[in-house]
Amino acid sequence: MRVKSIEEWINYCSRSMDEAELVFGHGTDNSVDEAAWLVLHVLGQSLDGSATRWDNPVTESAGHEIEALLRSRIDERRPLAYLLGEAWFCGLRFQVNESVLIPRSPFAELIAGGFEPWMTHRPFRTALELCTGCGCIAIAMAHYHETLTVDAVDISADALVVARQNVAAHGLADRVRLLQSDLFEAVHGRRYDVLVSNPPYVSDAEISGLPAEYRWEPGLALRAEDDGLEIVMRILREAPDYLEEEGVLFCEVGEAAGRLQERLPNAPFTWLEFEHGGGGIFTIDRAQLLQLAAVLDRSPARP
Repeated sequence: MRVKSIEEWINYCSRSMDEAELVFGHGTDNSVDEAAWLVLHVLGQSLDGSATRWDNPVTESAGHEIEALLRSRIDERRPLAYLLGEAWFCGLRFQVNESVLIPRSPFAELIAGGFEPWMTHRPFRTALELCTGCGCIAIAMAHYHETLTVDAVDISADALVVARQNVAAHGLADRVRLLQSDLFEAVHGRRYDVLVSNPPYVSDAEISGLPAEYRWEPGLALRAEDDGLEIVMRILREAPDYLEEEGVLFCEVGEAAGRLQERLPNAPFTWLEFEHGGGGIFTIDRAQLLQLAAVLDRSPARP
């Protein structure tokens, strides 16, 4: 068999993925990027865009490994991040497995930009992340903001095993504390300058319609009762007790944004816009949350 170059392997993988009608969205949004990620990972080359010798030949053994990964990606519909055991977020590498969601949040852009302009003139020393999963948001926050200390909680013990590995890999055990907790349960009595969360917000109806790739992810991290809003509403109700006077909440609700606005049409949410795409993240400060409290008390869960 003729030896293929890097470029030829990428083109072959991309065509095969398209022919198999794979669904993307777990680190890439198209077959070319996903194929490049697969091939460069096998070859041990950087994913930072520095690769240039696309005409270099690929060894026979590496070709067999590429083909095996491609077959698994197609036959099992398993996201590539799980097959490789890694994902990238905010320019940082994270270990992942089927116990955690694969990082893909637009929070990355917010973190890299210093939460500007919302935190420009506010204290930014302590943060709490709810539903941390693999720990990528908490770790990225601590990585890019060297004076910040972060408490990161998750209800899943299996997810926290992965998060601990990532905290250790990034050398941040002194500034990122991991706790098993049902939302605020384990941080009672503490207050933070920033509260961030990408909680479960997928409704039962949406779960049943997800592509096969998404069904590899833990349902505990995706699905929420009350039309996907159960956890978000709990956060809105309880957050003021855990924020400093000038504290701010940033929360991602993805496709549930429309349902949340319908439920709370007069809530003073500021919906963030992102240069690199994505959405469904709102921000609201403690004073606004306190004003919202009376409305939340009159906002029963849907049957």
